[in-house]
Amino acid sequence: MARGFAHAGWHVVIHYGTSRQQAEDLAASLPSAECVSCDLKDGDAAVAMVEALAKRLPDWRVLVNSAAVFEADTVDKLDPAIFAEAMAVNAQTPTRMAQAFLKSAKANGGRRVINFTDQKLLNPNPDFFSYTMAKHAFAGTLRMQAMAQNDRADRVYGMAPGAILPSFDQVDTEHEVSGRMNLLSRLTDATELAQAALFLAEGWLASGETLFVDSGQHLLAQPRDVLYLARQ
Repeated sequence: MARGFAHAGWHVVIHYGTSRQQAEDLAASLPSAECVSCDLKDGDAAVAMVEALAKRLPDWRVLVNSAAVFEADTVDKLDPAIFAEAMAVNAQTPTRMAQAFLKSAKANGGRRVINFTDQKLLNPNPDFFSYTMAKHAFAGTLRMQAMAQNDRADRVYGMAPGAILPSFDQVDTEHEVSGRMNLLSRLTDATELAQAALFLAEGWLASGETLFVDSGQHLLAQPRDVLYLARQ
């Protein structure tokens, strides 16, 4: 997404948690980019980061909330520590960041919030229970925040990816199988997320809507997460 926006002429602000060198290398490779950092488990620090950016960026039009934690627990054994981190990083902090952005960011024209949810919203399974609960909570904020905006030019969107990159403890060969467990039997490329995000950033889709970028995975009933189905 950073490359997609940068090569489309945008200035990109890249947030990182612990991957400082990778973030700085990415920024250095782009026409116009910079890096910022904070721990998204600390909601106050994340809000402060957004407010600081809003003060110095004269035309901040898009906030993309794509970060998440993805740890395993199950429907019959919720892990309290995993749940607390998932709710903080996957739901509470990005919601607060969106609130701070919509309150303080200055933009020439409408502003856009793009929140990453998951195709599991429409195709749930019992795996990664806390992760999925947090994504459902986060998705529940979309229409509420969209309805609350006074400026009709502002938009709040959701983006629901399917299996795109190797996840959790997968190796590439396992992803080759699980990544094709969708309606089109194809691997969904990460660049498709960038293209979809640019469409939302530059277009006028109704606020509160969610795009599914998953080659139709959400249209299939899958009893388990595809990383486990691929191992059967």
